[in-house]
Amino acid sequence: MTAPRLDVDLDRIEHNARSLVDRLAERGISVTGVTKAGLGSAAIASAMLRGGVSALGDSRIENIEALRCEQVNARTALIRSPMLSQAERVVRSAETSFNTELSVLTRLSGAACQAELTHEVVLMVELGDLREGIMPADLEDMVRAVLCLPNIILLGIGTNLACQGGVAPDARNMAELSALAESIERTFRIHLRLISGGNSANLDWVLSNTDTGRVNHLRLGEAILLGCEPLARQPITGLYTDAITLVAEVIESKTKPAQPWGSIAQTAFAPVPGQASVVPGSGNPSRSILAIGHQDVDPAGLQPPPGIHILGASGDHLVVHSKNHNPAIGDEIRFGLNYSALVRAMTSPFVAKAMNQNTASSRFFPGEPAAAPMV
Repeated sequence: MTAPRLDVDLDRIEHNARSLVDRLAERGISVTGVTKAGLGSAAIASAMLRGGVSALGDSRIENIEALRCEQVNARTALIRSPMLSQAERVVRSAETSFNTELSVLTRLSGAACQAELTHEVVLMVELGDLREGIMPADLEDMVRAVLCLPNIILLGIGTNLACQGGVAPDARNMAELSALAESIERTFRIHLRLISGGNSANLDWVLSNTDTGRVNHLRLGEAILLGCEPLARQPITGLYTDAITLVAEVIESKTKPAQPWGSIAQTAFAPVPGQASVVPGSGNPSRSILAIGHQDVDPAGLQPPPGIHILGASGDHLVVHSKNHNPAIGDEIRFGLNYSALVRAMTSPFVAKAMNQNTASSRFFPGEPAAAPMV
């Protein structure tokens, strides 16, 4: 098969989605499956839908439009604040958008009126992570303005944490979100149907609490695709962590000195954190080069199989050391990925995407058993 490539096990993505949907349903929480790391893949979106997600969310209107072109039958939400320049596209392709700016909401209203459509909006509230969000003290005025916009329906409020400042969802900030929802409902005598608590980083808080307040919705991407929670990158019980793996091909395999020689200067790319180009020990160890690099993937987010050590990467090369044997030219080596590596590989035109169902792929994480979900 073509390499480099992402091998995507759609059955495992469906399993992960269903497991999370079922667990969260016990707490009255619905799930929007976030497809942005799938680059608008209809196959990945469909696997999430088979797993029971109630809608699909994406940060790029282009991906939502791609899903529409592939006739994926689902409600969609643009989960990044819309661009003014894309308001018309947003109301045509997404039933819902997440917003923070009145000028954008006004443009969405005009576009919805012109298209003779109604458009639902979720107002995002800033609760400490310092990415997108209306300051809590300004929320009431924003709601008042939105309720006056024609063809705009206020669906609810939400927040986002652990993406910019690393602020973890906890009892305090989630209680504040619930309190804001109740205050808005009392003040304006309306019912907010959606209280969106956040993303995959919320899972630890949700699953360890029986009382989640007014939060009734999460936006999940990383947990479904990679089976991990983002706060500590730990596997989630019962989920597959190898639903998506990266395969790269060996293009050079030689024995070379353990250390570079000559005057050392800067490289085109900064060294991968925690990875050195120097092989531990003495002698002349084996070095293999794989046909993939920074242009295709985040090397720091690759998890090699047992016996393989990543030494470094340039734009088009990944250099590894094998402790057990010297890989042959043409051999393929399979890696696990974190979210950063997945996003970059999925968006690279040089990385093929193989969508597989009914497969029995092995796990590729050191020390873990094969072909079974985490238990």
